[in-house]
Amino acid sequence: MADEQQYDYDVLVIGAGPGGYVAAIRAAQLGLRTACAEARETLGGTCLNVGCIPSKALLHASELYDHAANGAMAKLGIKTTVELDLDTMHGQRRDAVKQLTSGIEYLFKKNKVTWLKGRAAFKDAHSVDVAGQTVTAKNIVIATGSSVTPLPGVEIDQKVIVDSTGALDLPTVPEHLVVIGGGVIGLELGSVWRRLGAKVTCVEYLDQILPGFDGDIRKEANKIFKKQGIEFELSTKVTKVAVEGDSAVLTVEPAQGGEATTIEASHVLVSIGRRPNTDGLNLEAAGLSANPRGQVEIDHDFRTATDGVWAIGDVVPGPMLAHKAEDEGIAVAENIAGQHGIVNHDVIPSVVYTWPEVAGVGLTEEAAREKGEIKVGKFPMMANSRAKTNHEPDGLVKIISDANTDRVLGVWCIASVAGTMIAQAAQAMEFGATSEDIAYTCHAHPTHSEAMKEAAMAVRGKPIHI
Repeated sequence: MADEQQYDYDVLVIGAGPGGYVAAIRAAQLGLRTACAEARETLGGTCLNVGCIPSKALLHASELYDHAANGAMAKLGIKTTVELDLDTMHGQRRDAVKQLTSGIEYLFKKNKVTWLKGRAAFKDAHSVDVAGQTVTAKNIVIATGSSVTPLPGVEIDQKVIVDSTGALDLPTVPEHLVVIGGGVIGLELGSVWRRLGAKVTCVEYLDQILPGFDGDIRKEANKIFKKQGIEFELSTKVTKVAVEGDSAVLTVEPAQGGEATTIEASHVLVSIGRRPNTDGLNLEAAGLSANPRGQVEIDHDFRTATDGVWAIGDVVPGPMLAHKAEDEGIAVAENIAGQHGIVNHDVIPSVVYTWPEVAGVGLTEEAAREKGEIKVGKFPMMANSRAKTNHEPDGLVKIISDANTDRVLGVWCIASVAGTMIAQAAQAMEFGATSEDIAYTCHAHPTHSEAMKEAAMAVRGKPIHI
């Protein structure tokens, strides 16, 4: 093997999404000569360019429009005349993306991370081709992320049939948007266009939305979104989508078999999941191959089967979440530098940025019961004073703890600020907290987070306000 000094870099990261750019910056901070290969014209990957960030910009703007247009503000004594300016709404979304992607470019320069512009493919375990240039590194980190899972037989044209990227950039409000898939992305983008005036129908193969979330939370979320006007076709599969002019006709049938029916739509959003990006990497040249799910297998320290090659984020097993990739990016850089980078994959929060938000961390009640005896505490947001003053009665907080040790195993909530509230639960679980620890921690009044305290008290059968 070549001497260490003969490598171009100590660390080469392939991909500049949340996992990749964080890994590159952290490696550079630790004194390693670092480069990051990225084919996209801007840094930040799917998340910053066409995912987490632009969707939140539209979600926030559409929430404000909905409150103003549908009477919520009038109930507070604020009378408005509302007009939708969709071009401006898209403009502020693009501006948010531009500022944040430019910010990462600044951080690369500040930390002396070299941006290699182009798509990378392995030549061997320590060298890659980037846009025709051979680059060598002692350590290579695969952080190529994921892309939209296609629906067989359905061609995405980004006009009538769109994926999540196309759904962010529709030039007009759809007359009828059919969302295929009742997961996080479909519900968030469906919510945006429902608020702005579209009829929205969500078709989900399973018998309930939000697969992987706690059962009570799934049912409650479904009830809330239905009340908001989203129509649901559960236990239903899409067998065909035909574009006819500037609209589409979907053929659907019961998931367990039965008579087929059709749904007419002006637009169709295909949102059935994401798949790891390994095509074109030439993994074989590095002595690697993807598993049956298309993922790169790793050990606890993010090492692959090939010495010097590491992998993180959506391309490895585990939830496809930006914050999970970021934590892995920090950990892998620290491991490469000889430190002890660790990610506790049992405490990775998940958030759906609808209104209200839906969030959870740890085990669902169903999974916890399979492991042993548990206790469960629940508290409704309608009994929370801050939710009451803000006219946000929907939702609940649910805490699951071990019946013998009282250690918190999972926390699930629906609330307007559930995504922020769940951080307390994640930190408590990281420290091995019991429900009693949360119950006897003083929470500021009046705040939504008091519902977390009350749910913890409910585990012991003694909440105050219900």
